[in-house]
Amino acid sequence: MKTTTRFTIGLLIAASLAFVGCGHKSEPTEPPSLPTAAVRAQIVESKKRVATEEVVGTVRAKLRSVIEAKVSGKIEQMLVVPGQQVKAGELLAVIDAREVQARYDQAVAVREQAEADRKRLVSLFEQKILSQAEFDGAQAKARVAIAAVTEAETMMSYTKVTAPFSGVITRKHADVGDLATPGKPLLDMEDSRLLRLEADVPEAVIGRLALGDKLPVRVTALETELEGVISEIAPAADSSSRTFLVKLDLAAQTGVRAGQFGRVAMPVGETSALRVPASAVVQRGQMEIVFVVSDGKAQLRLVKTGKRIGAEVELVSGVSAGEKVVVEGATGLADGQPLTLKP
Repeated sequence: MKTTTRFTIGLLIAASLAFVGCGHKSEPTEPPSLPTAAVRAQIVESKKRVATEEVVGTVRAKLRSVIEAKVSGKIEQMLVVPGQQVKAGELLAVIDAREVQARYDQAVAVREQAEADRKRLVSLFEQKILSQAEFDGAQAKARVAIAAVTEAETMMSYTKVTAPFSGVITRKHADVGDLATPGKPLLDMEDSRLLRLEADVPEAVIGRLALGDKLPVRVTALETELEGVISEIAPAADSSSRTFLVKLDLAAQTGVRAGQFGRVAMPVGETSALRVPASAVVQRGQMEIVFVVSDGKAQLRLVKTGKRIGAEVELVSGVSAGEKVVVEGATGLADGQPLTLKP
């Protein structure tokens, strides 16, 4: 009897709880409607472009020089260090060439003696005491003596090593006390204002290049793209690498230095791809998306982008030619949001 009573009481409690729960059940709510967005759209079109292949190169100074001595002698003074800016004609080093000095002194003495003899013989020639042949010989000796002094002066000037142009010293091969000889480098210098990219171009590409062509160049240290103008093309290929050396002049740009790594886009053919303005592609995390206009609403599409050409970007996948994508106002859109198109 007690068991039946307990069972009945349990059923009553359960029924009461179920009744209470049913009385407070809430009705399902519909998601809030999205506001209509005013956007500008554009039809996706396939456009042609020149297919390129990147070739690596090195930025170098267009004007560079290895400075050597023209006379032998010990270096008496070294007046510059690497990194120092110098002007054209500025004194860089002085060579102690005592033999050249002695030769110069001797030539000066001979010239003075020859000039004195010539003046004395002029008086004798005017008095008809000296023959024409003897007078001509004296004049010839004077001219030879003058030429010897000029030669000695030139050799003396070689003891002072000067900068051939304005630039920066990049390397020092010798110092005070070292022996300077013709053919032995003393200093390296270059003009850092005039730069160019030197690249080894494969033979499959070289036929598409010509002097004066303008090609895009990217230097690792810079975010912006530079324009390179082809100024030199090697007429023959390197026998070991089968590549041709091509040099491209670069416009003056802050941050670009000799020795930096660069890439140049070489034309290899023509290709076509779907292109849209870069503003149509929205980056959300690791995803690239665009919004396609479909039945007056925004339809989200995942896309894969390719090369960027100016203000446009290639779409490798995700959309088809002829579809209309949002190119202005895409950043704040949501999938399924109603749209009105701006003219």
